[in-house]
Amino acid sequence: MLSSAVSSSLLILHKPLARVIRFPIPKLPLSPNPRPLSSLSPAASALTPNAVGAGGRAGALSPAPITEDLQKIDVNPPKGTRDFPPEDMRLRNWLFYHFREVSRLFGFEEVDFPVLESEALYIRKAGEEIRDQLYCFEDRGNRRVALRPELTPSLARLVIQKGKSLSLPVKWFAVGQCWRYERMTRGRRREHYQWNMDIIGVPEVTAEAELISSIVTFFKRLGITTSDVGFKVSSRKVLQEVLRHYSIPEALFGKVCIIIDKIEKIPVDDIKNELKSAGVSEEAIEQLLQVLSIKSLTKLEEILGDAGEAVADLKQLFSLAEKFGYSEWIQFDASIVRGLAYYTGF
Repeated sequence: MLSSAVSSSLLILHKPLARVIRFPIPKLPLSPNPRPLSSLSPAASALTPNAVGAGGRAGALSPAPITEDLQKIDVNPPKGTRDFPPEDMRLRNWLFYHFREVSRLFGFEEVDFPVLESEALYIRKAGEEIRDQLYCFEDRGNRRVALRPELTPSLARLVIQKGKSLSLPVKWFAVGQCWRYERMTRGRRREHYQWNMDIIGVPEVTAEAELISSIVTFFKRLGITTSDVGFKVSSRKVLQEVLRHYSIPEALFGKVCIIIDKIEKIPVDDIKNELKSAGVSEEAIEQLLQVLSIKSLTKLEEILGDAGEAVADLKQLFSLAEKFGYSEWIQFDASIVRGLAYYTGF
């Protein structure tokens, strides 16, 4: 019969030091009516009653039997993501350092936002394929959430949240990790980092001119020249005036923006089919695509005239580019347009 309490100690012989370390084990009360081993939980049933007879200590633990084969774990990161070992991390830190230094040089303050946002933040105003690119799920509170695919919606949310407490103009920048479940191409993964620089409260194109100047400054710091990269510039106002010029209903503007945004991603015939499905006539489609192929601001002015706001804004931007000293970095391209509904200008 077991006694009501057991007192013992654990001995560890540390061979290299040839000494004994004693750890006392406190007295633990035992039930006067112990349950049979068959009624113990699976964890407790690992005690082997015959361990004493085998020369072991009473109550010794034995490992639970393995009942199924363990699956091998893939040591690669999930598809579309990557690791950053030290040599890659050094390069990333160097690049992010220049992001931040250029931003501060132009008077921008750093902000950040949650990696996890409300799904509605992107679905409500996205207006394009980003809806199908979200890493989204329902959390334990039955809320629909998503990993941020980009930073601009979070920026807009924070500006609205701050409201009138913000002193305009606001100049913020952020370097954030984003996720998009999309087809991967060279240099474009599902997990990526985005450098955002935003100016809020400046209606003129001077804001765009300053932003382009900051990116040119960044490239120069890295040793990148105009022979390596360039900027294609346009305005959504151009597309609005083109639609008006060819009597395309204003209600189709949003859909047309989304389609035109794909102009370098899918074949031209697919663009035509999508425009036709959106309700644009075949004659208007041909005229629209002809105008969008223009690479000269002078030719655009010949079609739309010089009275329109779009042409005036673009002429001012190119004039500012001359004054900032980066005119050789930019060129006009009428086909450049974003399909996202929260973009309203360049």
